[in-house]
Amino acid sequence: MGILGWIVLGLLAGAIAKAIMPGNDPGGFIITMLLGIVGAILGGFIGSALFGTDLGSFFDLRTWLLAIVGSLILLGIYRLVTGRRAHT
Repeated sequence: MGILGWIVLGLLAGAIAKAIMPGNDPGGFIITMLLGIVGAILGGFIGSALFGTDLGSFFDLRTWLLAIVGSLILLGIYRLVTGRRAHT
């Protein structure tokens, strides 16, 4: 999958992760998109490390699930980091 495919997948995975974990995030929509892109890449690395399998094509369910899980993990970490900083 090319870089453009990763960006589109990440944007959509970030939006899905935001829908699963709603709430107020500092940075808004742009930060959520960036977290989705990086989360998709993170999900790919996690999937390769844990399951020893390569990612499929853009329309493969495994690819989407790994991207969404990666985005959820990154969104959770982002909220923990920014939440601590905002309260201190």
